[in-house]
Amino acid sequence: MPKQLFGTDGIRGVAGEYPLDPATVHAFGLALGGDLRRASRDPAVLIGMDTRESGSWIASQVAAGLARQNVPAVSAGVITTPGIAYLTRSSQFTAGVMISASHNPYRDNGIKVFGHSGFKLPDEEEHLVEQEIFRHLGEAPGSPLELSPDPALAERYLEYLASTVSGSFEGFHIVLDCGNGAAYRLAPALFGRLGAKIEAICCQPDGRNINLDCGALHVDPLRAAVLESGADFGVAFDGDADRAIFVAGNGQIVDGDAVLLIAARALKAAGKLDGNLVIATVMSNLGLERALTREGIALARTPVGDKYVLEEMVRAGAMLGGEQSGHVIFRQYATTGDGLLTALRILEIARDHGASLAELTADLEIYPQRLQNVRVRERRALHELEAVAHEIEQCQQEFGAAGRVLVRFSGTEPLARVMVEGPDLARVDEFTNRIAAAIRNEIGE
Repeated sequence: MPKQLFGTDGIRGVAGEYPLDPATVHAFGLALGGDLRRASRDPAVLIGMDTRESGSWIASQVAAGLARQNVPAVSAGVITTPGIAYLTRSSQFTAGVMISASHNPYRDNGIKVFGHSGFKLPDEEEHLVEQEIFRHLGEAPGSPLELSPDPALAERYLEYLASTVSGSFEGFHIVLDCGNGAAYRLAPALFGRLGAKIEAICCQPDGRNINLDCGALHVDPLRAAVLESGADFGVAFDGDADRAIFVAGNGQIVDGDAVLLIAARALKAAGKLDGNLVIATVMSNLGLERALTREGIALARTPVGDKYVLEEMVRAGAMLGGEQSGHVIFRQYATTGDGLLTALRILEIARDHGASLAELTADLEIYPQRLQNVRVRERRALHELEAVAHEIEQCQQEFGAAGRVLVRFSGTEPLARVMVEGPDLARVDEFTNRIAAAIRNEIGE
């Protein structure tokens, strides 16, 4: 039976509405607490959140549900998703819960769960927790349980990140766009203590401005700030700072694909790229694959979601993987994508090579790629949608090995995502529009 609540990145929805209404959130705490009680004699849970106004009441309901199972909860307050993953695996916590909808608008929120290993729960365990949630849904939610954040936890995370860097970043000028999200205090503190000159923007969260025309999905403000200030580069984080997108000093956008190329070369040169293998998703550009091939590095692809990237990294023994969207996993240091850690690694490589980001990616030829989202009323197998299947086949026949077409349903929203990639931008645009129109006609909202 497929999962009904957990998507590719936990449970997500509009805060206050099912499945993020108080009753269901409370039932989640009960279900998780029962699951942990069965697996451990003395469980404890760490809870963190981003800056959305709904984060506090969701955390209180999760903690109340856990308490009914006699599972204590500790709050890290506002912290990044990878911060929760690190603290969970490096401390006594049996599980970590992050309350965030990542790059989504403030009205949305979500619940992500990490095991003591620092890995997100496997699909099978998520399914079991789901069944327990449904079992508890008929019960009236108890009173919320307010938690006082422990600031020492975020400091431990910062100390760990700083410890992964050799030397300092003195002499570098960096612009940080924190997206009014979870990194708004952590990022300036981290890079400041490592000696860089810092200019921080979008660091005034008010509960409703997270990701609002800023951060990793909206890099124009960062680009303008980098060019105006003459900074060496800029980095933009999303709401929970598990991804990072860069802007080079010349204004060039450096996305997750470019970061994977920069990091793969550096790791291979240092003899630390086990198997000369990088794991990416089906969304990564053909240009990355061909650039890595020229370096003698193989690229393996997974479904979209850093959870699936990490699973394949562990299975294949790969040390580097990530997504075009900016989730990059350095398995030597972390069990999830970490925007702060990624920024440290890229700045370290630029420093050690005496090169700018533009120079480090100069030979990366990006194939024209178009993405289009179509809101849908239902999900159906693509082979059942005759017109859609026909348009996809036409695109594949025209581009052959020089292009790709990918149509998939979002794991977190009622969307069909259309991606077309090929050597000719006009034809890429045409096929993207044709496929999207066919989906809209067949199952559009």
